[in-house]
Amino acid sequence: MAEPVHVVLPSRGAIALTGPDARSFLQGLVSNDVTRVAKDRAIYAAFLTAQGKFLHDFFLIELDDALIIDCEGQRLADLKKRLGLYKLRSKIALEDASQRFVIAAAPGAEALARLGLSEEPGRAVALDGGVAFVDPRLAAMGARFVLPREGAEAALAATGLAAGTVDGYERLRLELGLPDGSRDLEVEKSILLENGFDELNGVDWKKGCYMGQELTARTKYRGLIKKRLMPVEIDGPLPAPGTPVLLGQQEAGELRSGQGNRALALLRLEQVEQAKSSGAPLTAGDARIKPVRPAWAGF
Repeated sequence: MAEPVHVVLPSRGAIALTGPDARSFLQGLVSNDVTRVAKDRAIYAAFLTAQGKFLHDFFLIELDDALIIDCEGQRLADLKKRLGLYKLRSKIALEDASQRFVIAAAPGAEALARLGLSEEPGRAVALDGGVAFVDPRLAAMGARFVLPREGAEAALAATGLAAGTVDGYERLRLELGLPDGSRDLEVEKSILLENGFDELNGVDWKKGCYMGQELTARTKYRGLIKKRLMPVEIDGPLPAPGTPVLLGQQEAGELRSGQGNRALALLRLEQVEQAKSSGAPLTAGDARIKPVRPAWAGF
């Protein structure tokens, strides 16, 4: 078993949401229950179009007097702008806090014990002016950190975890089948339940209304899921994201993010079953594709 490590995630950014209406403002917009966020609890959530299509996903923590959104760095400005459109008279402020905070991770469940964290998804503890928390999606993914940029390197070193690489973090993510924002979900096209958000604790079915709730709920209760994002093993050269997956001449899905011999693919469940029962290979480009059902998945 490899020694647990820490790794800084330079692709991530941070938005600070402050003001007396911060929670109620976000509660009406995102897929999870913002009232559950506390100093000892982080959540994973998505922001959708009114038609229930994916716009952004992110982690949400409480730090001092702010809610901190751990989000895609390259798309932070878009998220901030879209949230700002709904501000109206809400007493809130949105700030790009990426220069103030570092986002990091300690991939793998083995890291949790080193950090004194349980394996309860979302469990959070204070750490050197920031927060360390169990990945709210899946404890097997390990821990995440939101730390003040000044002193972050020392804080991570003090955990006793050696410095690792983003490649190691990515490989575990792909093996577990966890989506990474717009790399794996198509903006304004993808729906949450095809991409594991139910099983990965990204949707609260008991909270009140939020943007896109109607389609999300209808998809669940009418059993309309015909495609799923899942891990795949690649036998051959890694196809580029967007490469069609074929069963013979029949389109079975599409590749998403990948690395080495691992990737994620959005696949039609009917074709996956046909391939399994017939023994015919799924292909993408010049590679064969073998779907792997994650232990956490409900399909």
